[in-house]
Amino acid sequence: MDNPDDEILIPVSTMKRYFTGSSSSGVRSIGVSVSTATQMTAVKAAITATLEDRHTIAASASDDFTVADQTQLLSTATSVYGLLTVLLAGVASISLVVGGIGIMNIMLVSVRERTREIGIRKAVGARSRDILLQFLIEALVLSLLGGLIGIVVGLAASAVIGALAGWGFVFNPLTLVAATGFSLVVGVVFGVWPARQAAGLDPIVALRFE
Repeated sequence: MDNPDDEILIPVSTMKRYFTGSSSSGVRSIGVSVSTATQMTAVKAAITATLEDRHTIAASASDDFTVADQTQLLSTATSVYGLLTVLLAGVASISLVVGGIGIMNIMLVSVRERTREIGIRKAVGARSRDILLQFLIEALVLSLLGGLIGIVVGLAASAVIGALAGWGFVFNPLTLVAATGFSLVVGVVFGVWPARQAAGLDPIVALRFE
């Protein structure tokens, strides 16, 4: 430190007793700060040389200690964050596919149950693209409702967990927009096939369907 008045020296035993609560012998870790980031490399080299001299470690031998800086810690944290992001993206992708398959099955059942209705609509002048648009909109509404329910549940769960753990609760509105967009995309992708099946029904066959 530049100012000796800002420095306090205490025995290691006192530090362990009142600050770390450790009863083991020796010091497990030491924190060192530098004035500027440009001093990091030089300070690390000086610390390494000093510890090797104090531990009587030869130049060709392996060190029995580790000197890490915040750059390494940040790199490790970034790697862990990237791995978690990939895992969460995989879980989210599986959830979207499962949800999309559920929407598709619901719409296929709806097409089957409303076959006569489709036949009547075509008999009175509805075009195939009108039927296609109707069922596609229904799939979009279904997926959008599911997405909105998921957003509300997710926000509520995050708020409760943040309050209990003391982490706070922060969210980005763009995340809500992205989640809504993904819900609509899932509705379009998995709703096209049932809608095409409904639009392609022959009105005569549909009217005779029991």
